[in-house]
Amino acid sequence: MSPALVCENLVKRYGDKTVVNHVGFHIEEGEAYGLLGPNGAGKSTTISMIVGLLAPNEGTVTVGGISMAEDPQAAKRLIGYVPQEIALYPELTARENLRYFGRLYGIPRKELAARMAEVLEMVDLTDRAEDRVETYSGGMKRRTNIAVALLHKPRLLILDEPTVGVDPQSRVAILDGVEKLVNEGMSLLYTSHYMEEVERIATRVGIIDRGEIKADGSKRELVSELGGTDRIELTLDGDVESTAEKLRLVEGVSEAVVTGPQSLRLLAKGGRHLLPAIIDAASGTAAITGVEVIEPDLEAAFLHLTGSTLRD
Repeated sequence: MSPALVCENLVKRYGDKTVVNHVGFHIEEGEAYGLLGPNGAGKSTTISMIVGLLAPNEGTVTVGGISMAEDPQAAKRLIGYVPQEIALYPELTARENLRYFGRLYGIPRKELAARMAEVLEMVDLTDRAEDRVETYSGGMKRRTNIAVALLHKPRLLILDEPTVGVDPQSRVAILDGVEKLVNEGMSLLYTSHYMEEVERIATRVGIIDRGEIKADGSKRELVSELGGTDRIELTLDGDVESTAEKLRLVEGVSEAVVTGPQSLRLLAKGGRHLLPAIIDAASGTAAITGVEVIEPDLEAAFLHLTGSTLRD
């Protein structure tokens, strides 16, 4: 069976500015793939090319073996897309929205009624199906959007920041629903500003920054790229720049970066064991007033590869 999605060398330019630069990744059948990147990294532009809203200047998108360029209608029929913005008719009920979009998908009338009942049950909105969407909370609107995307039984579900602006209870409900779909074998492309969501949902992750894929692999593979390196966050009272220079000379410390007026970030192997040497090296130029040792995880890998946190 063909992969659910193959992106090869995608490029998108606006005038002289390249916002996506030869991006390539694939999603196997039944795989959940997380696309992570800071704001402005090129995530949304990449997704717009994948779903056929934007034409790439270079590169190809293939969905379930079908070329988006050669047969866009057939390729789009294999995709369920949940955009960042709510894409519903607020004056209609959830059931009316589903019926409208189901007819656009070309689902036969008898099949559509049964399918509407199924997706409403999936997103736990059966009891509110006759209420107008404009009366829904943000989380209920998101869940209705997901129901619409699932209506035609897509081969690939794409969720772009699906929990933005929702309350904590709705966020849990959305994540539980998405996790259930993944466990049932749904192929998934997921973007989020919440690292913990991607760690929970995705089996493989692509890290994108400045329009380029910096790393691609399982969470274990990405973390292993740090080579067991710990991140050490220091707050101190004294000369930050001079202290950074001294700490770069400590054996085992690979990087010392000034992150604020009184703060440093170190990358080091065996960070906890190095603390006495770090404190000793800092003496004379600064007194360390706070220490936090963060052992390798997906967020550490992201920070190491992009130089910024996901929310920066």
